[in-house]
Amino acid sequence: MGSPSVSSPIAWQLAEVVELQPQTPAVASIFLNVPEWPGHAAGQHVDVRLTAEDGYQAQRSYSIASAPNDARLELTVERLEDGEVSPYLVGELRVGDKLELRGPIGGYFVWRPEGDRPLMLVAGGSGVVPLMAMLRHRQSASRRSQASLLYSSRTVDDVIYRDELERIAAARDGVSVRQTLTRAQPPGWTGYARRVDESMLREAGWPAESRPEVFICGPTAFVETVASLLVEMGYQPDWIKTERFGPTGG
Repeated sequence: MGSPSVSSPIAWQLAEVVELQPQTPAVASIFLNVPEWPGHAAGQHVDVRLTAEDGYQAQRSYSIASAPNDARLELTVERLEDGEVSPYLVGELRVGDKLELRGPIGGYFVWRPEGDRPLMLVAGGSGVVPLMAMLRHRQSASRRSQASLLYSSRTVDDVIYRDELERIAAARDGVSVRQTLTRAQPPGWTGYARRVDESMLREAGWPAESRPEVFICGPTAFVETVASLLVEMGYQPDWIKTERFGPTGG
């Protein structure tokens, strides 16, 4: 997920690429060793800055995918063909390379596992990245809230973290994972096959009576549609936290 970053007093530092893991044809996870990493909360992001030989600089913000207690920092990046940063990160980056980054950044779109309220996650496309950090954090927490993820992708080949999500769903330890494919479905597909709507949210999420903590992340139109539907369904606006990204950036 990429978007233009904002200024921050946090210092830039160098991180070393220790592993690259393809997720989809256009998405890869980048595992980093960050010697001076101060720790982060699930849902935060970092700024990544690239500097060309002529001195030109471009920077973007990318959500952190790893849980706060992970030894390595994971960023999962979608390559945007007209982007300035993501085509390098997904395609040219190699193990051993150094990346300039600063973070963690953001204090609003974060989840901490202290409470007892259910966790309701709704993702569109690469918006699943910060929500995966929340699910991973939940897995390692001593107190595990009930949780649900509703994830919308175009096709099965666009599903990020596909194998891991299948493992989480199969574990049956209080996490419900439901998916919808909006453009094409493979033979035998048992998930949804349409855009997220009210009936899907009722089936895949938590009822308003449960007062869930809701996190929605994805393209701007997706996020606005889902948030509006939930408010119409009786969810209080202050239960709902959103993070969105537009069609440009990267």
